[in-house]
Order: sequence, then structure tokens, then C-alpha cells
Amino acid sequence: MTDTPSKQSVYSEETIEQSFDDDEASNVPSEEDTGVPTETVSPLGYHVDWTSVIFLNVSRTIGIGVFTTPGTILKGVGSVGLSLIYWVVGFLFSAASLSVYLEYLSYYPKRSGADIAYLEKAYPRPRLFVPALYAFTFVFLSVSSSSAIVFAEYVLAALGTEKTTWNVRGLAVGMCTFVTLVCMANTKWSLRLSNWIGMIKVATLVFIALLGLIVLAGGIERVENPGSNFRNAFSGTSTNINGLANALLKIRFAYVGYENAFSVANEVRNPVPTLKKYAPLSLGIVFVLYFMANIAYFATVPKELIKDSHELTASLFFEAIFPNREAVVALQVLVALSSLGSVFASTISASRVVRECGRQGLLPYPRLWASTKPFGTPLAPYALRWFISCVIIILPPPGDAFNFIVDLQYYPTAVWALLLTIGLYRIRERRRKAHAPPSAFRVWDTVAAFALAVNVGIMVLPWVPPEGGIYGGDVSFFYATYCIVGVAIILLAALLYWIWFTYLPRRGQYRIRQVVEKLSDGAQALRTVKVPLHALAEWDATHDEHGQPILNTPTSTQDYHD
Repeated sequence: MTDTPSKQSVYSEETIEQSFDDDEASNVPSEEDTGVPTETVSPLGYHVDWTSVIFLNVSRTIGIGVFTTPGTILKGVGSVGLSLIYWVVGFLFSAASLSVYLEYLSYYPKRSGADIAYLEKAYPRPRLFVPALYAFTFVFLSVSSSSAIVFAEYVLAALGTEKTTWNVRGLAVGMCTFVTLVCMANTKWSLRLSNWIGMIKVATLVFIALLGLIVLAGGIERVENPGSNFRNAFSGTSTNINGLANALLKIRFAYVGYENAFSVANEVRNPVPTLKKYAPLSLGIVFVLYFMANIAYFATVPKELIKDSHELTASLFFEAIFPNREAVVALQVLVALSSLGSVFASTISASRVVRECGRQGLLPYPRLWASTKPFGTPLAPYALRWFISCVIIILPPPGDAFNFIVDLQYYPTAVWALLLTIGLYRIRERRRKAHAPPSAFRVWDTVAAFALAVNVGIMVLPWVPPEGGIYGGDVSFFYATYCIVGVAIILLAALLYWIWFTYLPRRGQYRIRQVVEKLSDGAQALRTVKVPLHALAEWDATHDEHGQPILNTPTSTQDYHD
């Protein structure tokens, strides 16, 4: 990735649009003018500083993966050397994807919501089509249920309390409720809590890394043959395609969260320079901590034990160094806190995505979703996310159903990542034709191509059958069911869009247009209206892309209904 030459400034959407040459712009559809109006002054305030940028990303990325996945990754690749290389590859792919987000940000610095905002700009035609597909899958699949349940299980284990289905569910719902209420009440304090928990996570991994170095130096007598796993580090490297593919997927999702702060970009006073500096820094911090934690595990615990550890890699590490029960309890508390921090960070960012879905007119009652009253926070998006998370915590039975829902979140995410990378080229081409000024940040073509290739791979790899055959996944039924259902959900969203935008308007003899809703708190949203065919020509002649009257024409929107 690279910056453009010096003398570049950060251009807002409005500056870019106003700088288009009229003659050249006439050759390009007014696609940069489409979409929800930009809130040039954030109604949510400006509470996100550089510290929050770092820890929104760090807290979201470092969940429980670094404590649990090293064993499954080692089992998949077969050797310590290749396992460490995989963690580097995961970092490189995440860095490439992060650079894609930074280029989008340089075009639209006043837009929060990340994916939903960028997809709206990259795919403006058919109107709202791609954002509608994204909104449908995000609202119903992007939840914190798995992290909440992990939190509950580790808290109960630390307390020495027997785990039952309902005390796990009850504690998980209670944690989600606590996080949601704090976020609803005050953005500044929710960010502070997220930052503090993120600092604890970082301190924990630094402690693990230091212990690993002490082990390698021979400073802990309990550990026999320290560092023996690094001799012949590539011995046992697997040639099984499925194991290698699954390990790559696990690495990919271990880094998910590096883009979290982009969802609150409009709440950062200087988003482009701030995120350009601190988003890569947060990813670098995560990578160093991940890599050093793995070094510590491999320096301390025999390779074969790590392979068979399943989700207990960090536990084996602590048990090898500390002989008492208190150390294990401390680890359980730290993992629980890590889950809590992830829920805080993801809840804050997801509420902004849901708010943008509402602002685009993709949810009913856009004023409700866009409003920040009475606390300066998006109450309705928080409430919706809390409700769906609790439903998924409570309703699915433990085991297959819950694992399936967790897996189901992953595949659509890969689809949107691929579309975002392709969309970057679409925006570049439109801007080139319109002679738009250069952006403040531009991804190297080789980096964007690498991100594109890996995203294609991530969409293909889940279809590779596991070693145990088609029923050898983490559920008792067909291993790729979550991929099929993920695609089916996207197709269902496309069908609903067709019914909403094409079928019903044809039957009802109307067309859908949008008008701007301006709220007293400064928020803006788009509301869809049904314009009868006999009035369509007049509407289009007297309204712009946002549904705003042109040249103060007297046409009223009161004659049209939702």
C-alpha cells in the first residue's frame, strides 16, 4: 500500500463531487451522488480518539482465538514451522485487506458503517441492491452470542460452579444486557471500558510472551527441554489439503476485527490521518502478540500435547509453568475478560452498521434507526442487536445447532470482503473517467490483487471435505451446510429485494424513490416513498438523487406514502 504524492489533502465526498468537471462527469452516471446524505457533523459526537481506534481493533480481534486455536492450527498443518508461517500469512492478508479499507476511507471519510457504506458507494446500481443483501445478512447473523457463551462458561469454571445449559445461557444473556445498557447510556464510558479491557488483553499476552522467553532462557526448571519443538521445526508438515485449508481459515478468522474502527469513522475528528496511522499499528500489535504467544506455547508444551489440546492450548501452557490451581483460575478469568472486551468492541461497531442500514432506508422507520436521542447513542440499533443475540443464545440447543449458527456467520463475510475488493476497482474507474482529484491513500495494485486472490480462496476452501468425510465437520450433518445456507440467505435477500423494488411496484403501478429525513439532533436518513407512474416524470424532474427538491421547486412529498 502507498500514499499518493505529498501535497495531497484529505477530500470529503462533497469536495470530490464538486471538483468533477461538468463535461467529463456527464459521461459518468451520477453514482457518487447516490446514497444516504453525509452527516458532515456527527450526531454521535467525537469520542473516538486514537486510543479508541487502537483498542476497538485490538479488543475485537483478540477474543479467545489466541488462547484456543494454536492447537487446532498445529494439528492442521502438522509442524511448528509451518504453523508460525501461517500466523505471518494471516497478518499479511489482514494488512492487505486493511489497506483496501483505508482507500475507501480516503474517498468517504465522513461515513461510518464501513462495509455497508462502502458497498453502497461501490455498487450504486441497481439502487440499494448490494447494500440490501448486506443489511439482511448482517442484521440477522452478526451477533455476539458465541463470545457471550464463552464468557459464561469461563466465569462458571473460574467460580468452580457446575455448568448447566440454563446457567450458561442466563449468564450470557446477563453479560449481553450489561454491555448493551452501558453502550446505550454513554458512548464515552463504553469506549473507556473497551479500552481498559483491551489493555488487560495486551498485558496478558505480553505476560505470556515474557514467560515464553524466560522458558527459552532456561529460567523455569519445571519445563523440561525448553524449545525442543523448534528443532527440526518443519518435521511432520502435513500434505493433507483439507487440514491445510482449515488451518488457513482459522488463521483468517483469528485476525477478524482489524477493520472494526472503520465502523465509527465519522466519530473520529480527523479520520483519514488517524486511522491511517493507528489502524495499521493496532494490527501490528496484534500480530506481534499472536506470534510471541505461539512462541511461548511451543517453547513450553510438547508438540504432541498441543496438537491434542483442542481448545485448551493456553491452559496447558499455564499448567506447565504454574503448579497451583490459582494459575488456571487466573487464566479462566482472563479469557472471560477477553470475551467481554470483544463483545464491547463488536457491539459498539455493529450498532453503527445497523444505524447506517436504517439511514439508507433499508430498514423500516429510518428516523428510529438514525436517531441519537436522548443519550447521544443509537438506541434502536443497540436494542436490535441485543434482541437477536439473546434469541440465538437461548433458542438453539447446545451442540450442532449452535455451532452451525456460529459457522453460518463466516461465509457471507467472505462474500462481502470479495465484493469490497472488486468494488474498489469500480470506484477507481468512475473517478478516473470523471477526472476526480487523487485520493489521500491508494493501495498498491499488487496488494489489492493479493487481497482479492485470498478472498477468492476463502470462498472456495470451506467446500473442501474434511478428513472424516462429508459428515466429519464440527456438526453431525453435511460439513458444508453452513456454506449452502449462507449462499441461500443471500439469494433470499435478493428475492426479497426483487419483490420490494420490482414486482410490487409493477403490480401497484408505482416506482420507489427516496426522500431525506432530517432529525432535530442533526441526523439524516433516507425514507422510501411510492411514486405513482403518472407522477414519476414530474418527480424525477423536480428532485435530485436524494429526493431533495431541485432549485426550491414547490413539489411536496406529502402526496407520496411509504
